[in-house]
Formats: sequence, structure tokens, C-alpha cells
Amino acid sequence: MPIRLDKLVSERFGLSRRAAQDAVRNGRIDLEGERCDEPGREVETDTPIAFFPNRPKARIVAGRLRVLHEDQHVLIVDKPAGVLTLPTPDRERDTLIERAGRYLTIRHGNPKPFVGVVHRLDKDTSGALALARTHEAVRAFQALFKAHDIERQYLAVVEGLPARASGTIDLPLITDRGDLRRGVGRRPGEGRAAITHYRVIEQFGPVASLVACWLETGRTHQIRIHMAEIGHPVVGDAVYRPRNRPRCKAQFQRQALHAQTLGFRHPLTGQDIMVEATVPHDMDALIVDLRNRYGIRGAGG
Repeated sequence: MPIRLDKLVSERFGLSRRAAQDAVRNGRIDLEGERCDEPGREVETDTPIAFFPNRPKARIVAGRLRVLHEDQHVLIVDKPAGVLTLPTPDRERDTLIERAGRYLTIRHGNPKPFVGVVHRLDKDTSGALALARTHEAVRAFQALFKAHDIERQYLAVVEGLPARASGTIDLPLITDRGDLRRGVGRRPGEGRAAITHYRVIEQFGPVASLVACWLETGRTHQIRIHMAEIGHPVVGDAVYRPRNRPRCKAQFQRQALHAQTLGFRHPLTGQDIMVEATVPHDMDALIVDLRNRYGIRGAGG
């Protein structure tokens, strides 16, 4: 029965899955006597493989792109904060789509690889994001997202302490609330359905809380709008935080929002995929600082 190369390397040489992926990507694994740097390649369980832990890296992949999963249909990456998914009319050059194209060119030797967008993250939101590698995959994954057959968990640091340790925000969203910004529909039948589930993980004194959010729908800026609407805007969100709200003691240079996990049944292979993007250094530093300054207690505490 076929198995992913990185899983076989992990089992054969006693490595963690991440260490096995790194070993493959860095050119330290030979498959049937030939160097192979594709962690997601399907191989037989008895395929001859060799591990050379001291072999120098084959190359440094350009584009500063961290890959969480890759197969012939989809590339899931850890998007850094501050990087656009796609260029705007200003034609920015350093975008996630451009980095992914460079990565695929270097890895597979295709001078013009196809990279399709099936969903997006805001420029200043970090975390797991899926990109299609074929036109077929674009259609398949767009259908998957449209059917909401995707498991997505976000982590956010929000202002204040939500009254409930967990809850569901079911408020429709509109594209213009009157100031050219998205917002919540106020009239019956107005807006598109949007549902966010949340759970408080940690509380930092009276100042802020770390919450996990799950999207039942995936509207633009959904978590940011919903959390602000219930009185707990995401720390650092300059767009949806009410302007008349008193200054928060927790300060951050961007919205403290991270797409931590992405899971789904692969629409083209049937494989169950679950990836996790590590909390970036700046957001982790914010959480540690809040713990040190205001203490920490669980949601029930």
C-alpha cells in the first residue's frame, strides 16, 4: 500500500514527522539511489531509501516560504504576516502567490508553474493557507470551501474578557456599513450569513484574552468583525476597533490573528489532511508579555 515519503522516512529512521519532512526537503534522502526532495511523494513501504544526516543542504529554496503540506494538487503554506496573498492594482511583487511560484519553479524545475488561489488570509494575518497547483484542484477546493467542509481554527488575542467562556456569533455581514468598510447587517434579511464559534483559552487579568475561533462560514474579515461586534476587538485591529473605545493596555503592530490549523478530506485523493502553523514569534511574544504582566488563568478560572 502506498505511503508518503516523509512518513516512511519518519518510521524507518525514528524521526519526528517534521524532521522527516525537513530531511527530504533539504536533499538528505535518497529514494532508490536518487536524491528526492518531495515529502509528499507516494512510495511503497518496501521502497529502498537512505538517510544522510550530514549531507549539506541541496539548495536554499528562494522566497522565504514554509511549506506545511505538498502533493501534486495542493500546496499548503504558512503565510507570514505582512505579505499579501495576491497583488493589488498597485502590482506588488513580493506576494504569497509569487513566493509559491518561485518555490515550485526551484523544486520541480517548471519555469511557469500554475498557482491558484482558493481562499485568502488578510495581509496582516498569519497562518495556514492552501494554494491549488492545477486548474482541476482550483475547482475541487473551491467547492470544498463553498460547502464548508473545511476545519479551520484561528487563534486571536482580543481585548477584555468575554462574558462567556465559549459561544457562537451568528451575525450576517455586509460589504459596506456606510463608511466603505465591512460590517454587520442591521436590517432583516440584510447581508450574508456568517457564523463564528469561539472558546476562551487564557485570560490575562482584565486586559485581554486568548481565544480559539472556528469558522462555520468564511466571509472576509469575519472573525475581526464578529469579535469587535461583541465588544472584544482583536488586539491591534485598527479597522474594526471602535474609535471611541478607551485605549487598550495590550498593544500590537498588527491584528493578533493567526490561522493555526487547516484540515479537510482531500477532494481529489481522499486523503485526510490536517496541518498546523506554529504561532509566529511576534504574536507569541505578545502572549508571553501579557502572561508576565497580568498573570494567567484558564477560561473557567
